[in-house]
Amino acid sequence: MKVSMITREWPPHVYGGAGVHIEYLTGELKKLMDVDVRCFGQQRQTEKSLTVKGYDMWKVLNNEANPKLNMPLQTLSTDLAIVADNMDSDIVHTHTWYASFGGFLAKMLYNIPLVTTTHSLEPHRPWKEEQIGTGYHLSSWVEKINLENADKVIAVSDEMKADVLSLFNVKEENIAVIHNGIDPSEWKPVSQDETRPWIRERFGVTGDYIMFVGRITRQKGIDVLIEATKQLPPGVKLVMRAGSPDTPEIKAEMEEWVKGRENIVWIKDKLSNDELIRLYNCAILFACPSVYEPFGIINLEAMACNTAVVATTVGGIKEVVVPGETGLLVPPSDPKALIEAINSLIADRDKAKRFGLAGRARVLEKFTWERIALKTKNCYGEVIEKYKKQHGCCTGKDKNCCAE
Repeated sequence: MKVSMITREWPPHVYGGAGVHIEYLTGELKKLMDVDVRCFGQQRQTEKSLTVKGYDMWKVLNNEANPKLNMPLQTLSTDLAIVADNMDSDIVHTHTWYASFGGFLAKMLYNIPLVTTTHSLEPHRPWKEEQIGTGYHLSSWVEKINLENADKVIAVSDEMKADVLSLFNVKEENIAVIHNGIDPSEWKPVSQDETRPWIRERFGVTGDYIMFVGRITRQKGIDVLIEATKQLPPGVKLVMRAGSPDTPEIKAEMEEWVKGRENIVWIKDKLSNDELIRLYNCAILFACPSVYEPFGIINLEAMACNTAVVATTVGGIKEVVVPGETGLLVPPSDPKALIEAINSLIADRDKAKRFGLAGRARVLEKFTWERIALKTKNCYGEVIEKYKKQHGCCTGKDKNCCAE
């Protein structure tokens, strides 16, 4: 079996949870099948069962009068370049709207089934119009044609499945729920005694802290967290690794929010996984104040590091964090409820530690990439067999099967 994976993100260009998902899922899938990754950029990689090729955007598509349109238009140009390269796979798998057009065209041009994973949905992200203007109409359109023409939609949570059913013309039997995952051999507990001196030297954090990791976007509810943490106990800081702002405007807002806040340490630079693991391990808790979060791999990262989680009751978070067992859940956009939950765990460190231990146990039981890759492979097999029955067996690279 061979799959072509179409994605915007691939190392070193990984910006969010979708990119993390694709990197780790592919790492396990290549042990089970041939994987052909087609991404945005200039990456090149060849292994025994993995090939990676990046494709550049067509810079000739440049609207000087309305520059917000450049990114969505150039995205479609990259999809065209991806599909122009011959594809001999048995199945094509797309991730996010950036790859939607490419997957739709690959299905039509190469007569292979299309699987698409929904990491988020454009109708639930109206703030993107700030970022790409009326290009938001284009991203919404390509997402719609991809989802409604896919042979299987993989939803990363039960709530995502419900959203797809309510927003798009997709049959329920065409949706599979396969959660995101984590590599617990990488994201794991480390010695706090050895790590705290490094944190003090690297970031100047000498005492207790809670932690946030995420992009600077309205989706993540950073403003709510910053407002809430005005009520942190003395001596406790908020350490934020927050970068990749959606727009210059929201970056400027962020700078205003943190101005004069001595209990906030804002890390703007990209950190390695090893650095994040160290920070997770020494935090009292991890805060995830998102207003929209289809899954939230960041919560798994914290849980795998024995760190308790305080998060909001949105999207797939409710399928990851078990309230009263691995963390606490609060309503979104409610700074009062958020800080009450945070301060309750700061006051009860034994409970926070119990939540952290239970969180890692839950990760090991349900959210390893090995389990998720096997589910994905089985999904591919079912889709390919169904497609052959519906469209004839001579599809993709299997051109001689009808002669048997």
